[in-house]
Amino acid sequence: MAMPAAAQTTITIERDSEIGTIQPEVYGQFLEHLGTQLYGGLWVGEDSDIPNTDGIRDDVFAALQKLKVPVIRWPGGCYADLYHWRDGVGERTPRVNLAWGGTAEPNTFGTHEFFNLAERLGAKTYLNVNLGSGTVNEAADWLEYITGNGQTALAQERRANGRTAPWKIDYLSIGNETWGCGGRMRPAYYADLYAHWASFMTVDGEKPVMIVAGAHDGNPEFSDEVLDHPMIGEVSKGISLHYYTLPTSDWSRKGAATGFPESEWASTLERTLRMDGLIASSIAMIDSHEKLPDDYGLYIDEWGTWFDETKGRSSLWQENTIRDGVVAALNLNIFHKYADRVPMTNIAQMVNVLQAMILVDGERMTLTPTYHVFEMYVPFQNAQSLRVAMDSPTYSNGKISVPALSASAGRMKDGRLAIALVNADPAAAHAIAIPRKAGERAAGRILSGDAMDSRNTATAPDAVAPRQATIRQDGNRFTAVLPARSVSVWIVG
Repeated sequence: MAMPAAAQTTITIERDSEIGTIQPEVYGQFLEHLGTQLYGGLWVGEDSDIPNTDGIRDDVFAALQKLKVPVIRWPGGCYADLYHWRDGVGERTPRVNLAWGGTAEPNTFGTHEFFNLAERLGAKTYLNVNLGSGTVNEAADWLEYITGNGQTALAQERRANGRTAPWKIDYLSIGNETWGCGGRMRPAYYADLYAHWASFMTVDGEKPVMIVAGAHDGNPEFSDEVLDHPMIGEVSKGISLHYYTLPTSDWSRKGAATGFPESEWASTLERTLRMDGLIASSIAMIDSHEKLPDDYGLYIDEWGTWFDETKGRSSLWQENTIRDGVVAALNLNIFHKYADRVPMTNIAQMVNVLQAMILVDGERMTLTPTYHVFEMYVPFQNAQSLRVAMDSPTYSNGKISVPALSASAGRMKDGRLAIALVNADPAAAHAIAIPRKAGERAAGRILSGDAMDSRNTATAPDAVAPRQATIRQDGNRFTAVLPARSVSVWIVG
């Protein structure tokens, strides 16, 4: 059972203890070819009756603009190691998406569409090249097509296809989940291939930030052995980690997205909070490899909730509730804690599948609780992460006990503080106090739900939407009551 509301909890922000800059890329997103994420989701084509610009839905694009999306990872995922870039430029070549259910892949969304989308959004680009079924020559040609600035055949082909100026690839990974869908490789074999391929990922002397495809939560030894390669620190700037939150930890029965019992609320919290330990152990593993540079990064380029598929919906489509919003905020607070070592994360995914920002159904668009959390957290982009201390009350259900509260803080460039507060307790409100300096004032917004599976729908699009928070000024402290199932962001200055 949930604990009753407890005494006031003091949350102390250590204002002189900067951890590092919270890179905007920590709020990155993942755009993979699966389900209706692209076709019928983000991409409708220029001939659609749905208002669009160059085939991208105008309503979805406008919503993404408000998030200040910093970086987009594309084209996969498992799909990356089946993707041949020439299918998606010039005259398009339809294929079957063997990675996700054998669905049709028209390739109408390809290189030009992706890079134009990122450019319009002001987002950096994170490209996965096809190691599993491709060749190093194919990958090198793709980079030259995208970024070549000379008079080579590939640069001229890009111009003939409508893009005169080269684009920029900011981040690049060779392969994805190479221990599984990316080729079932041994780590030493993959490390050799990576070092080989990385030698050819340069165009006009420019090289993207190179990221090695690493482990998931269950096979850390894969990353450890990859990092044993004597040249891996010379050809990469960091290694990836994948971690999905499943209420049951059972991939054959993950748990429902809605209508779930409180026991699955609790298990979801317990499992998502494991992210903290995974990051800590991954950093320790990186640091145990003395040949790696001190700034070698951990890139969490797939994370989020994963539930059982919704009957009658496309592959990996799932409802997004206040539980997902709480999960997003808990993870973002963890990422802030490691701002000096985690330069990028990519939530899976952007539209219509897994922990999506946006759900669309025909002409209708719905913003999810996860979307609202990401929008509320925009002030943290480029802020200096500060250490936070508190003695959180405990939320318990059965054998599970986790902290009821989570907090993070950052000093923005204008000197004001951004403070994020999560009450993950599904039943009890919790009172908090935050020390205040003379003259400071606070304002903020709060996101909460009336039930554990409260969500937005086409007929009730604002059922879970941010509202003004009630913050009291009490002498040398700010006080507030955080409702059950809530996420708050305050601005103090």
